[in-house]
Amino acid sequence: MAKQQTPAPLRFLVIGAGMSGILAAIKLRGLGVEEYVVLEKAGMLGGTWRDNRYPGLTCDTPSHAYSFSFALNPEWDGYYATGAQIGAYFRKVADDFGVMPFIRFNSEVADCAFDEERALWSVTTTGGDSYEAQMVIAASGVLHHPKLPAIEGLENFAGKAFHSARWDDSAVVDGARVGVIGCGSTGIQLVNALSSRSERVVHFQRSPQWIMPVPQFAYTQEQKAAFRADPSLIEAIRNDPIYWSNIYRFTDGITDANSPQIREIQEICQQYLEEKVKDPELRAKLTPNYPAACKRLIYSWEYYDCVQRPAVAVETGGIARIEAQGVRMKDGTFHPLDVIVLATGFNADSFIRPAQVTGRGGRSLDDFWSPRPTAHRSVTLPGFPNFFMLNGPTSPVGNFPLIDIAERQWDYIAQLVAPLLAGEASAVEPTREAHAAYEEARIAAAKKTIFGAGCSSWYLDPTGIPATWPWGYQAFADAMSAPVPAEFVYSK
Repeated sequence: MAKQQTPAPLRFLVIGAGMSGILAAIKLRGLGVEEYVVLEKAGMLGGTWRDNRYPGLTCDTPSHAYSFSFALNPEWDGYYATGAQIGAYFRKVADDFGVMPFIRFNSEVADCAFDEERALWSVTTTGGDSYEAQMVIAASGVLHHPKLPAIEGLENFAGKAFHSARWDDSAVVDGARVGVIGCGSTGIQLVNALSSRSERVVHFQRSPQWIMPVPQFAYTQEQKAAFRADPSLIEAIRNDPIYWSNIYRFTDGITDANSPQIREIQEICQQYLEEKVKDPELRAKLTPNYPAACKRLIYSWEYYDCVQRPAVAVETGGIARIEAQGVRMKDGTFHPLDVIVLATGFNADSFIRPAQVTGRGGRSLDDFWSPRPTAHRSVTLPGFPNFFMLNGPTSPVGNFPLIDIAERQWDYIAQLVAPLLAGEASAVEPTREAHAAYEEARIAAAKKTIFGAGCSSWYLDPTGIPATWPWGYQAFADAMSAPVPAEFVYSK
């Protein structure tokens, strides 16, 4: 079969058909742009909600807040939505807004290079397809390259062993002995789900997590009918002052490791642990030795109940090796297991990589991202004209609701590209001076955040600097409200 070719340069090429890629596709149609494609490496859209299918998968942002502002969903089953329902929501939104024909599935980007003479990006896929586009939007996401632990003997395990984002449907977990390695949101949710299904669950925790109590409840059919009839009821939930006061409290608190908000969060988490876990030995195992929110805070309404079920054991010792029949600890303890699930997270600094991206003067993105991934105000890169990122480096991933972040970033991008769409310029990029000033200020602020308070986490870049947005929610909203003209240069 002949390779697909695009005969004429596109206006836009979007990389990734997850949440932010779908957003970009819909927004482009809203601008009247039809000359674009979305390249998706998998055979189905959905991003993280396609890759992750593990038992208990639930978003930790309330369902009505984790929705596009232009596609409210009256059908959410609960206050926090399951991964399966979120995936279905994104597929429906893409279909409803007519962007499915613009998506090219099984099209992983291999190379993306800027042609300075023509002011065009040349993009090739691993399958050999070629495209040219004036503008590229990298919507590849953050948490999509699974991180596997370096544990001796993993390859010798006789049962099923796999990463949580590569769920093995042939693995039998009901009535089985299951080990869950990892204590982030995924590990917590897995233990919750398996605690009532498996014969035995061993939760291997290198370090326990602080858990923030949250409510979970189902929406009734009557409530859903009311949402359908009156969308303002959904807006009222999205604009709930209590929810947003918590967002502001948290995001203001993380900017200062010694803030009163952080102390309040610590007290809430500590009290929740002490109230729910009465056994002093188990409570000691579940008590972190670092301040709350230093790692990504866990939101759960049931973990402390589930972890106290008779079928669940918490193991905080070091793993020596994995043997054919289970896990051997450094103290000699042996846990016989049938299944091992690696809830060990992702390589959060990959973004668009392993695709090779080359900007002006032949400079590679890998070179620009040494020693750390970075982007000007989390969206643009000097030396890479007409290249924009959604939920890219230094975005407030883990700080605020991701859809809200992406929508605000899109509004920022739309303003930047308006002169290009009007034919007034051929390219735009931030100045190196503006980006250097931003990054200097960001690093200085990041060191003072709770993420820099001394614990290890996926927030930290290779030099130990927190890689996320270090200021509060309002600062991000203000920054995305309008680009600063002096920070950008347009080419004719």
